[in-house]
Amino acid sequence: MALQCGIVGLPNVGKSTLFNCLSNAKAQAANFPFCTIEPNVGVITVPDERLNRLAELVHPQKIVPTTVEIVDIAGLVKGASKGEGLGNKFLANIRETDAILHVLRCFDDENVTHVDGHIDPVRDKEIIDAELQLKDLETIEARIKKVEKQAKTGGDKEARLAFEVYSSIREVLLRGESARTVTFDTKDEARAARDLFLLTAKPVMYVCNVDEANAVTGNNYVDAVREAVKNENAEILVVAAKIESEIAEFDTYEEREMFLTEIGLDESGVSRLIKSAYKLLNLQTFLTAGPQEVRAWTFQKGWKAPQCAGVIHTDFEKGFIRAEVIKYADYITYGSENAVKEAGKMSVEGKEYIVQDGDIMHFRFNV
Repeated sequence: MALQCGIVGLPNVGKSTLFNCLSNAKAQAANFPFCTIEPNVGVITVPDERLNRLAELVHPQKIVPTTVEIVDIAGLVKGASKGEGLGNKFLANIRETDAILHVLRCFDDENVTHVDGHIDPVRDKEIIDAELQLKDLETIEARIKKVEKQAKTGGDKEARLAFEVYSSIREVLLRGESARTVTFDTKDEARAARDLFLLTAKPVMYVCNVDEANAVTGNNYVDAVREAVKNENAEILVVAAKIESEIAEFDTYEEREMFLTEIGLDESGVSRLIKSAYKLLNLQTFLTAGPQEVRAWTFQKGWKAPQCAGVIHTDFEKGFIRAEVIKYADYITYGSENAVKEAGKMSVEGKEYIVQDGDIMHFRFNV
């Protein structure tokens, strides 16, 4: 399951600097708008210390972490929904992503210009929100035109349900709120809304880009953002992109850890961001361990064993028989698969087993 997050924000808020920290791809980080002309796509491995611990015990030929794709999209400006700047192209790029990382400038620096002249992250957030909402409103209006006649004059229940869902979302957008704030009573209503692929229905994480002095505690700008988004059910992350770029230059894990300790951080902003993205999308990880490889696999929280088997290969899901499950803590405690079995700590689960984060799985199937 490939997770893709799109980085958005106004020009010069630190998007490309953050992107460079997240991946080895080097987006041009220059002090002027639209320096990122084509969307840059980088791939970053998801930090998971459990893989390293298992590898110490299993001694596999390789370790395969799960990955996240990061799409760096050029800075949006007011009027993007109508094609201002490079708006339409980049709004289309956002549509393909699973979640939005909305970078907000929460630092003062007279050497880095701001497109609106002064620093106000809440205003910046509202500008981007408005552009995404206007684009969604275009989508909703077009869909309503398609189903309105059938919904009002015919006996098409599906058209009537769609019309009601579209109308409720339209009302919210006209109030200047995002589609993600709308809740639905039935699965059919939720599916009708999901099929719209609206920009403002996507989960969002606000990434407050601060300077080094405020990397640990945040600042007044961050406090203002927290207050502004308190009812949005969104993730907030404080990151000093400039510091993250310095961390990325270190060659060894030990050097990075020493630097983080010196500035008072437990882990890098990059690690925190990826973990928060997983939480935002309700994702978890199961593991497989053997002499060939120790590997992490991404799945949706609440999935049952056959669905998780399908993450590895569709044949595993189709021919699912059972799953042999070892809890990560037990594997570490006993030191090997055989020792876990001898201790009676391996369970055999059927089709109704709900996989847990960190489960070490071995699927039995027949095709």
